[in-house]
Amino acid sequence: MRIWVDADACPGVIKEILFRAAERAQVHVTLVANQPVRIPNSPYLHFTQVASGFNAADARIVELVGPEDLVITADVPLAAAAIEKGGHALNPRGELYTPDNVRERLSIRNFMDELRSGGVNTGGPAALTARDKQAFANQLDAFLARGRTR
Repeated sequence: MRIWVDADACPGVIKEILFRAAERAQVHVTLVANQPVRIPNSPYLHFTQVASGFNAADARIVELVGPEDLVITADVPLAAAAIEKGGHALNPRGELYTPDNVRERLSIRNFMDELRSGGVNTGGPAALTARDKQAFANQLDAFLARGRTR
């Protein structure tokens, strides 16, 4: 099992949680981004830089993700693609995507895209809260614990 991180948009505090989890669980975590990302020196932490371009990091993650791998992303189409390949996806707010809820999230995302393209200001996501960080850490720990029992 590996963890793939859509690092271009991943909050720093979430990366820190992942860095600690990689060491504790001895699981490989790879951050993928089109800009350099600093990571601590560790045999469990890796960085892959992709060419700049729309969804280049997402495409690389989809190419590399395997069954039972975990993708960390707030990007719903990337989460859906990971699940389609037999992987799992977790967003930085601690929501574990499932085959059922990712379809619902895609529908909502597409609807919001339609509104935005029609000129409606839909606003952006709310700031990450302490509760979100804790939910993420809890879901990550639960996922890693399940991985050890497989």
